[in-house]
Amino acid sequence: MRARATAIGFLAVLSWALLALLTVASGATPPFQLAAMCFAVGGAIGVAAMLAGGRSPARAFAQPARIWALGVGGLFGYHFCYFTALRNAPAAEAGLIAYLWPLLIVLFSGLLPGERLRPLHLLGAGAAMAGAGLILAPALDGFDAAHRLGYAAAGACALIWSGYSVLSRRAGGAPTDTVAAFCLASALLAAVCHVALEETVWPAGWRQWAAVALLGLGPVGGAFYAWDVGVKRGDIQVLGVASYAAPLLSTLALIAAGVAKPAPSLVIAALLIAGGAALAALASRDVSAARPTSGRSLP
Repeated sequence: MRARATAIGFLAVLSWALLALLTVASGATPPFQLAAMCFAVGGAIGVAAMLAGGRSPARAFAQPARIWALGVGGLFGYHFCYFTALRNAPAAEAGLIAYLWPLLIVLFSGLLPGERLRPLHLLGAGAAMAGAGLILAPALDGFDAAHRLGYAAAGACALIWSGYSVLSRRAGGAPTDTVAAFCLASALLAAVCHVALEETVWPAGWRQWAAVALLGLGPVGGAFYAWDVGVKRGDIQVLGVASYAAPLLSTLALIAAGVAKPAPSLVIAALLIAGGAALAALASRDVSAARPTSGRSLP
């Protein structure tokens, strides 16, 4: 069960690898408008799945305030800070800072009941982070103090997503169906931000509409359900380290689509990320089958 949940969680990482490619394919739709559309799709598929399975969507919405704060704060809070970072700092620098969240997940997981942080977890996370750095760092143009707001927002991204992921495990009593409610609430908030901050630009043609739909079905929607299963019932430390595969796979997807060019450093990055994930898995191999996997509710 634990291994299966971890594998489901990794499906989210695979999905996030397509985020850049699908975002490029979606055209010139502004960020908050795009987020609102994608979150709406993500929420809709969750509601559809509940109805198809004979489950009442009302249960997904009937959650305590602390669960709503965690879910909406995680999904919408991350994307709000990410867009703020991109508006106020170069994309490469903002992305590198924001992508500290997998390492923070590994570190914070040691505070969870029943979890134990081993040296190999840290070594694996460090190796994988170095591999991701090889991919993200070449575009860096130096850290300019004038962009400190953007850097701060990127740092908030890392803290928000790692905190959301780890606290979701403690909120294991909340069903994964609640992600649909979080997506719909986040869609509403993103729409408000769009109206206040952006001009509306609709996708042009069926290809761009298809890219938006795929974003909602995958990286900015469907992936959140898989991630919820993974962090609540899987090996959260292995998932944290394995998440560094996303920038590598994203770059490979862009190369395959002809949007980016290959670089020799990708081979070294792949070895570091794969090796880091292997070390984390090795550190977790002796976990007892009786170890708690559903977590405890938030205090």
